[in-house]
Amino acid sequence: MRLLRLRPGPDYSHGCFTCERLAVSRFPVSLMSMALMLTASFDNADAAQRVQEFRGTGNTTTAIFRVESPWLLDWRLDGDFEQLVALDISLIEAHTGKHVGRVLHTKRKGNGVKLFRTGGLYQLRISSSLARWTIKIDQITPEEAELYTPK
Repeated sequence: MRLLRLRPGPDYSHGCFTCERLAVSRFPVSLMSMALMLTASFDNADAAQRVQEFRGTGNTTTAIFRVESPWLLDWRLDGDFEQLVALDISLIEAHTGKHVGRVLHTKRKGNGVKLFRTGGLYQLRISSSLARWTIKIDQITPEEAELYTPK
């Protein structure tokens, strides 16, 4: 990691209004630049890793995705109507086409997260009515899975 040396800037202390504004506006930019550089230099090894993201309307079977245990399915459902939307998601084992189980069935707009403790090669079968949906598949660590508390 490189250390940054700060050089003194111009002297704006003679009392001119314009110079005082410049001195004040330059300070936060310098701090913000340093904060961004420091943040970018650290890698967060414990963060969830996005495996796949699916968006759409209507019915579909997603592309095949591979996950290790544990992983999260993060879903969001939106639509133009309050009571006419519906979303049904089933998990399918990709090699055999076997129906592993229903992940979600809802008739309300909203969002949620579901934890899975079995890895594999999967697809999602999605059915929706009058809805826009987003589904994110995130790989997480066992430590993150321990922090997960279902509602």
